[in-house]
Formats: sequence, C-alpha cells, structure tokens
Amino acid sequence: PAFRRFQRGYYRVYLPALAADWLQGPYLYKLYQHYRFLEGQIAILYVCGFASSVLFGLVSSSLVDRLGRKKSCVLFSLTYSICCLVKLSRDYLVLAVGRVLGGLSTALLFSAFEAWYVHEHVERYDFPTEWIAVTFSRAAFWNNIIAVGAGGVADFFAEWLGLGPVAPFMVSIPLLVLSGVFAVKNWDENYGKKRAFSKTCSDGLKCLLSDRRVLLLGTIQALFESVIYIFIFLWTPVLDPHGAPLGIVFSGFMAASTLGSSLYHLAVSKRYHLQPV
Repeated sequence: PAFRRFQRGYYRVYLPALAADWLQGPYLYKLYQHYRFLEGQIAILYVCGFASSVLFGLVSSSLVDRLGRKKSCVLFSLTYSICCLVKLSRDYLVLAVGRVLGGLSTALLFSAFEAWYVHEHVERYDFPTEWIAVTFSRAAFWNNIIAVGAGGVADFFAEWLGLGPVAPFMVSIPLLVLSGVFAVKNWDENYGKKRAFSKTCSDGLKCLLSDRRVLLLGTIQALFESVIYIFIFLWTPVLDPHGAPLGIVFSGFMAASTLGSSLYHLAVSKRYHLQPV
C-alpha cells in the first residue's frame, strides 16, 4: 500500500506533464502555416527546437543534479507554459525563442522526473529496486493511452469547437500548472552527485569510442530518429491539403506505435522466445 501511494504521487505529477507534451504534437506545423510562414521558415523553426533539445540534453543531467530534481520539474512546468504562451505571437523571432524553450523543456521532461523517482524509490523509501521497472512500465502504458487520447482532444478544441490550431497549446497550460503545483505540494527535494560537466562528457565519449557496440547502437538510433523527425515534419503538409483531421490522424499514429510496442513484448515473451540478435 505504501508503494502504491508513492506511485500515485509520482503519476499525479508526471502524467499531466506527458499529456501537455502530447497535446502539442498534432497542430504545430498547422499553426505556423496558419501564421502564413513558408515551408523553409517552418523548417528552421523545427530545427531550432531539435537543436535546442540536443544542446540542453547534453547538460540536462548535470543541471538537474545541481539545481535539484523537484525544482527542475517545476522549472519544466514554467518553461513549457511560456513556450505554449508564445505560440499566440505571430512574430517569427518570438516563435523561434519558444522553440528553444521547448527544447529545454523536452530535455527536462526526459531527465528530471525519472531521476527524482529513482532517488526517492531507492534512497528515501528503500523499496526493492526491481519495483522501479513496474512503475516505469505502467507509466509507459499510460503514456501510450494519453498519446492516443491527446490527438482526439486536440482535434476537438481546434476543429470541432473552431478555436483554431493554437487551441491545443492553450489547453496544455493548465495541465503544466497542475503538474508543477502537485510537485511543489507533494514532493520532497533531492539532489544528485555534483560532477564536473567536462568529466561527464569525457566519460561518455570514452564509453562511446571504447565499445564498438555502443557506437553502432548510437549510429543506428540516430539514423532511425532522423527518419522519424523527417516524418514528423512532413506528415502535416502531405495530409492537410486533403482535409484530413490532423488530431485523429495523430491518434492513429500513436495507436499504431502502441500496437508495435505490444507486438514486440509479445514476440520476446516466454511463449514465442523471439530474441533480437
């Protein structure tokens, strides 16, 4: 029962943050198109966001450890809320700054929350370490459900209510505020080991170059992700001229992704014994 209470306290903060993130997926390109930007200009805005994620991703773990995991989660709520608010502006430079803030927020989302949980699970509550996987697998399950639902919700506000492509970004803000408030009220602060940034980078580079498998895995992952990012950029301008409901299409993509994940788990289960080689 104590573990379940602890889990619920984590999900109360983490799941609204994920929902806010997914809500912004279906209508980003459409919004920039709505503001009369050309495809090349939109591409630069996308690149600003991706480059920002890369740069902040390098320093996010050190930043989170030094600042504190709880404070980093609250910072995420603040920066992502500002990122959503600036979508109301039609100024290109302001939108580019918003994309940079979005990159910072993404880096925090995928580092601070899990780091906080692992520390609390092991250090403060002393639960068995094998239970960590239980929490994260449930979080992954709900992440898939939320992703599918987010497309429908975004479509409802943007198309059905006729509020336009900026509406899903505004709907994200209350969820981000909720996540931040729950973190402030219910979470205790924890910190990581303070390591020099140069030492962290050199250790990572050493690991990358000393083990050929790590380098190969990184290369394959990078190639795969590049295909995904090209797809993310192109699917809206390809389908939108045909009147496709973008939110529903997005839900379809997320449902297919969930199905793929489920098929993988089924394939490697004891029943079928298919193993990746």
